[in-house]
Order: sequence, then C-alpha cells, then structure tokens
Amino acid sequence: MKLNLRLQPLAYAIILSSMPVISHAQLGQNLSIDIRALSMGNAVTADPPGISAIHFNPAGLTKIEGLQTDVQGLLVDFNIRREFEAPAGYNVFGYSDDPIICNDVATVGQKICSDFKDYAVSKVDHPSLYVPVLKKMVNWPQGLPLAAPLAGAAYKPPGSKITYASALYAPLVAGFGSADGDPGNFMGQQVAIERITYLSPSAAYKVSDNLSLGASIGMSYQAIGLKTDLRFPNELIGVLRLIDEDVCGPFQENGNIVSDLLLFGLCNAEEGVGPFKSFGSMEVALEQTLSPSYNLGLLWEPSDDFGFGMVYQSNSKMKLKGDYAIENGRGGQELIRALSSSVTGAILQAILGFPSYVPPSETGKVSMDLEYPAHFQAGVKYKVLPDLQFNFDIGWTDYAAWDYFRFKFDRQVSALQIAKLLSNDVTASSLNLPLKFRSPWSWGVGMEYSATDRLKLRLGYEPRKSAIPDDRRNTLVPINNAQMFGAGMGYRFDPDTDIDLTVMHLRSRDNIPANTSGLANQTGVNNLLLNPYAGLNVKTNTKVTILGIAYRTKW
Repeated sequence: MKLNLRLQPLAYAIILSSMPVISHAQLGQNLSIDIRALSMGNAVTADPPGISAIHFNPAGLTKIEGLQTDVQGLLVDFNIRREFEAPAGYNVFGYSDDPIICNDVATVGQKICSDFKDYAVSKVDHPSLYVPVLKKMVNWPQGLPLAAPLAGAAYKPPGSKITYASALYAPLVAGFGSADGDPGNFMGQQVAIERITYLSPSAAYKVSDNLSLGASIGMSYQAIGLKTDLRFPNELIGVLRLIDEDVCGPFQENGNIVSDLLLFGLCNAEEGVGPFKSFGSMEVALEQTLSPSYNLGLLWEPSDDFGFGMVYQSNSKMKLKGDYAIENGRGGQELIRALSSSVTGAILQAILGFPSYVPPSETGKVSMDLEYPAHFQAGVKYKVLPDLQFNFDIGWTDYAAWDYFRFKFDRQVSALQIAKLLSNDVTASSLNLPLKFRSPWSWGVGMEYSATDRLKLRLGYEPRKSAIPDDRRNTLVPINNAQMFGAGMGYRFDPDTDIDLTVMHLRSRDNIPANTSGLANQTGVNNLLLNPYAGLNVKTNTKVTILGIAYRTKW
C-alpha cells in the first residue's frame, strides 16, 4: 500500500517531469533555429543559412563577408488533440465506471458502466511558458501563438580567412496547457520546456577556395516545468476499493475491535481509494543555467553547382535541479490514518516501514541526470538547372544514450526504502527510470527556385522517425512518426539586405491500443507508475504550425 500511496505520487510526478524532454526529441529538433532551414526541410548542411550556420554547419560562416546581423521572429501554434475510448470488455479489477469514458452519473455501489461515451476528447487550451526569474510556468494569452525572437552577428575582417560569430537562438521553446477537468490532465495539464542558447562563440576558417572548417561552442539554459493531476487505475488499487465498498460495508457504522484487528483498521477510513479516483496533483520545475555543447562542421564546394556539408553536434551532460510540490488526495491520507487507528494496522506499518501519517501536501528538492543527445548530419546541394537547386540531408541522433533517467532526492524517502526491495533501480534516495529508446536516422529534402535575381521560392519536406518504441508511447508526448512540410520565399531588397518568409506545418497521428504502452495504458498489477489510462484505447493528433520572418543585413 505504501508503495502505491506515497511512492506513486512522488515517483509518478518526478518521472513525468522527464517526459517533456522526449517531446524535444520528437517535436523540437531544428524547429526554432532558422526559418530558411524550415522552408528547406532542414536540408541545409551543404547550404547553411547565414549566421544560423553556427548551428547547422559552422563551416558555412566563411560565406559571410564583413559585418552581418540576422534578426528573426517566430510565431508557433500547437494544436494537440487526444482521444480516449473504452474497448470491449474494459475494466480495472472488475470496475468500469471510469468518469473519463462513462456517461453514467456516479452512485454509491456502482461498479459497471452502462453507457460508455463514443470517446473522450482532450484539447490544448492555451500555450504555456516557463519563466526563469519566477521559476514557474505562466499561461500565455489564450488564442495567441508563442513568440520567439532570434538574433545573431558575424564578422569577417577584410582579407582574413577567419569568420567570427555568435547568436542567441532557441533550440526548443514549447509549452501548452489544458483547462481544469480536461481528461488529458492526468498526464500533464500544463507542460513547458525550454532550451535557449544565449551565447555561441564561433569561428570558421577557409582552408582553400573549396574547403572550409568551422566550430562553435553553445552555452544554453535548460528548463522543464510540469503540472499534472494524479490517478492510478491499477489492479491493487481496485482491491482497496473492493475492501472499502464490499468488505467494510457492514462495519462502517458498527465496527468493533474484532473488525479492526482482522481488517487492520482499513474500515475506519472516512474516504476510500479507487482506480478512477484522483490521488491529488503535482508540480515540478527543473532547470540548469549553463549547459555547454559544441558543433564541428565541414563544407566542401568544388563548383558553384555542387556542395557537400557535414556537422557533428556534441552531447551535453546535465544535472537539472529544482523543486516538487504534491497535493495528496484525501483517500490516501485516510487509508494511512485508518491503518494507524488499529493495533494490527500499526504493527503492519512498523514491520513494513509504512508512514504513520500522510500530509495534505509535500514539497522538496530533486535533481535529474540528463544527457542532451549528440547529433550528426550530412548533406549535398546540387543545381540541376541554373535557377533550380535541390538539397538532400541525412541525420542521426543518439537517443539510445537515454538508457535511464536518473533522479536523486534531497532526503531519504521511506517509500523508496520499501521499493528498493522490489527493484534494483531504486535506492533510499534515488530512482532510475529504464528506457528503451532508439537512435533513428532521418532525412530531409529541399528545393530552391530563383524566380528572379531578387526573388527565391523554397519548398521542403522532412519525415521524422520516432525515437520512442511502441511500448513507450504516451499522451504527454503526443507524437510518434511525423511529417514536416515547409514553404518560403526570400527577397533581396538591395545588395546588403535580405528578407525571408516561411510557413511550416508538422503533423503526427498516433494510435495506442489498450495495454500496449507501459507509459500510457498498460493494465495489470505491475503498471504502478505511468499508466493513468490503463485499459483504454488512446489516439493522438498533433499539429504544429510556425510562421517566421528573418531580416539579414550587412554593415
């Protein structure tokens, strides 16, 4: 019981806080760096865009002459829809009156749902942002997309072979929230994740007329925020409901010392627990102010019609630190209080190390070891006609490095002392979440057509293969395999000034049949932590739209 009532909210909360990092793996990579790259399907390693070459291929900085500045603005809209459906025979330990998918009015003693909804719908209500100064999440005005400014500067001294540059950009700014009571809130009512590179000193050297090398160092800020409701549709929680409603029924008003001794005082609880009842709510915020990494690039252009580029973006090992706050539901508090009220219950608590009291709220500090994965990309550009150029890139990201998410608490947790007897991944003050992530290869293609000497038109496509195995898909990261479409134009106002405009659309649909994911809807007695929709069919539909403008000028 202790494992379910005290460890579950704490471990569930902290583990959930790591899930938005996965959303970066799927949603965020290269989506908020440069709008020209988006319009070309991010196939720009052999044709890096201006100062954004710092990220895509630092060697491309040698194309800059004199002093150049880039200023970009992005508007980002997240449209996320999640559906929950009860399959035939749905139940958790014989109970199916789940208010998420059942239309029946809740009544005492009801166990079986007689009128299932066709499906329950969860929608994103507003964007969310994590504010570093406040160290908390704030809601963005409803109906307005997220805005992200980007800026950079580069300088190549006259006659020099070296170009110097630095930029402020956001490898990821994503966040969204749902209204109170939304069925998706049990896996994130409010989510925000940010990785902001605030300083990126870079240099590129022109080895010859055809070959350039470059390197950059990124100094980034990383933050994760999460607010979620908690519930545990687990078979063991179903047993506790059975005891409360059926076994304890005759003793609720006329209990005696015999019933207390035989039933460990469980019948003294003023409110019971159940697989579909809320266990409370939780907020977690983790951050690291300095997360260093580096990029190495090569660019080879033997002719004006052909080019080859290659970039390696290093990993970055981080220790995110922050706070957690949990509001415990009354059912869990009453269960522990009831055990304490009985002699046999108190003995059981002492033998197993159960707490004698569960407070209404809990706060503390936690840290998370996280490795930002390394990435490699290579690509070519080729002019099939004087005015028509095609780019093609392939890339690989080392998400397999995420063998575990490791959490350390600022104190020993008695529940973890129990859990360590059940798992090698738990100690008295730490918790490891084993993962099975893959390191997928992906590709992208882009086309640029020079309509006139001033106007260029661009199209791009990038299919994104998921790093998340089928048995780890979930609703907090509502994306699996995805497709990204980009379109844009570039206009040269004068020899020193260029304007780029881009629209990008990313879409992903996923279907998670009941009992197929250990991070969403697995059933049984071993789905203790991350399965708030156990036994339900889950569908997700995610759409991300970005509008962007860039102003590039030479001085």
